Amino acid sequence: MKILGIETSCDETAAAVVQDESNLDKRILSNIIHSQITEHEPYGGVVPEIAARAHLFYLENIIKRALKEADTSLDDIDAIAVTAGPGLIGGVLVGVMTAKAMAMGLQKPFIAVNHLEAHALTPRLSHNIEFPYLLLLASGGHCQFLEVLGVGNYRLLGSTIDDAAGEAFDKIAKLMDLDYPGGPAMERAAINGDIHRFPLPRPLKGREGCDLSFAGLKTAARLVIEKQQPLSAQDIADMSASFQHAVAECLSERMQNAIKMTKLPIKHFVVSGGVAANQTIRQHLQNVAIGNTLEFIAPPLRLCTDNAAMIAWVGIEKLKLGLTDDLNFAPRPRWPL
Repeated sequence: MKILGIETSCDETAAAVVQDESNLDKRILSNIIHSQITEHEPYGGVVPEIAARAHLFYLENIIKRALKEADTSLDDIDAIAVTAGPGLIGGVLVGVMTAKAMAMGLQKPFIAVNHLEAHALTPRLSHNIEFPYLLLLASGGHCQFLEVLGVGNYRLLGSTIDDAAGEAFDKIAKLMDLDYPGGPAMERAAINGDIHRFPLPRPLKGREGCDLSFAGLKTAARLVIEKQQPLSAQDIADMSASFQHAVAECLSERMQNAIKMTKLPIKHFVVSGGVAANQTIRQHLQNVAIGNTLEFIAPPLRLCTDNAAMIAWVGIEKLKLGLTDDLNFAPRPRWPL
């Protein structure tokens, strides 16, 4: 089984071909990603109109490259899977309309993929784990703890009540004039920083449940940055380290609560999404997992950020279950799991 996946939900234009001949033979034949960082960097964040136009400009060539690298023709593809939400609706529309046109012209199944579900199921592609498992999905726009019971079957344990972790990183990085995207820039700066230099709050610490909050942490960091002006290179390093450490401790503390809340026979704790690429956060979460006799799973870095291989993989998971979509499926800017 070979699936072509298309991803255009934000600022990466991506296409991939993933093959699954058996549960032990899962292969990413290609995974082409065009990052739009240079287009959005002058604005310090993603501009939806620019993103949509860029997807329209790049997507056809990205698909051709993905097929060529996979040494696969369109005739060999069993279905077309595409991110149909949530995301910036202009970009989502570009991907969905392209996928629909291809599915119609090729007479192949069309599969609408929830971008969040793609992050949730990526560990089954990279590590071949079984259901159920406990998941922290942490990205630029989402941050939530979930019980992953099966394809299309999720139980929300807790989520952010304000900002997501990735969003908070981006905003604080922008205040310090760091490169976009902010998370990786702050991680690089934090290498030479002192995690104890700037005392920052741990929102919701000690409270029941595993909801998350980063707005107060972000505000506290902003006030320190404003007071510290002008910032030296060491100030930036220390704030990056202090902020990163605070986020890692917040996630770890809430993760401990999530583990206590689940009643399922969980063997694995999984972290997925862009924030999962942060090595400091990974280490904190891994320590919690080990302390609870759980195996810690995080996808390879290239599968943490937005990519089309994860979209193709959900296509495979759904096609195995006979789950396809009509061509009248409407893209969704919001689509909770």
